[in-house]
Amino acid sequence: MEAAHESMREVVRRFAESRVRPAAAALDAESRLPTEIYDEMATLGLFGVTVPEALGGAGLDTLGYAVVMEELARGYASVADQCGLVELVTTLLVAHGTAAQRERYLTPLMRGALRPAYCITEAEAGSDVSAIKTTATPSGAGWSLSGEKQLIHNAPVADVAFVLARTDPARGHRGMSIFLVDCASAGITRGPAEHKMGQRASLIGWLRFDAVALGPEALLGELGRGFHMMMSVLDKGRVGIAALAVGIAQAGLDAALAHVRERRQFGRAIAEFQGARWMLADMAKDIQAARLLTHDAARRLDAEGRASAACSMAKCFASDVAVTHTANAVQLFGGTGYIRGVEVERLYRDAKITQIYEGTNQIQRDIIARELLRE
Repeated sequence: MEAAHESMREVVRRFAESRVRPAAAALDAESRLPTEIYDEMATLGLFGVTVPEALGGAGLDTLGYAVVMEELARGYASVADQCGLVELVTTLLVAHGTAAQRERYLTPLMRGALRPAYCITEAEAGSDVSAIKTTATPSGAGWSLSGEKQLIHNAPVADVAFVLARTDPARGHRGMSIFLVDCASAGITRGPAEHKMGQRASLIGWLRFDAVALGPEALLGELGRGFHMMMSVLDKGRVGIAALAVGIAQAGLDAALAHVRERRQFGRAIAEFQGARWMLADMAKDIQAARLLTHDAARRLDAEGRASAACSMAKCFASDVAVTHTANAVQLFGGTGYIRGVEVERLYRDAKITQIYEGTNQIQRDIIARELLRE
């Protein structure tokens, strides 16, 4: 990595160790949005890290973004999740937003003054995005938006929603568009925050749109290209989740190493037993492999603009590693690791969703196979 990446890693690692990790247990127990931490992240420039400097961002590449996500997730994955969400929506704005849309949304998002929601998922449209039913129909000079989105990150607290909706149902996925929706608008109803298994300080819920009136300026990018625009940022999103999963797994290894050095059984530290040592070795080698896959995908994405197979490989492998090896961290802690409030128990819960969101690992395997066959 370049000096800029290492410098950013050190900044984020210090922040995660001093501010994020100490708060993680309480945030998990309370399911509380850590606004004070997000304010500090904005000050450090950790929102929209790949936004060009000319537009007020840090101007990092995708590899820099991966470094930020890994280090934040070593502290607490819910905090990294917010960084990842802002990264996706600012990427959309930079690529497709008008000057007026950037002026209205981009800087406030990077400063943490606006909280975004990325609204794709519906009751019958999870992995199958083409099945969405939310519609935006012409109304005067603008649009009328109706439908319901589920399992949406930040839905209970969002200020602006990036909503994928059908604008021409007869054209399938070529008849979808993205709209920027003020969440205080008439006709919007929010559901309560869901009671989640893990990443509990990252709030999700549903948003219902009942004939929400939108002006023509709400359309983001080209009419009918919303599906392609949303999908275009998912490669970067998958790099982000891969890096987040690496951070979770690394935190599990860090905790396990400290524990096996201190815990004694049969008159010696359990670090001296081959069974424990081999588990640690497998954790370390798999985490490093996941990290290298993630960095390779980031570099390919920056160099080529599209790297679907590499990004899917990284996301799939890293999330599987996170689940497997946080489970091994719990095992090394023994019964203590199963107690609520112990770090490795939380890490195990936090890891599971990485195999599901940003495209399930079954979908990632389909993407990898499709790209192999295309070659």
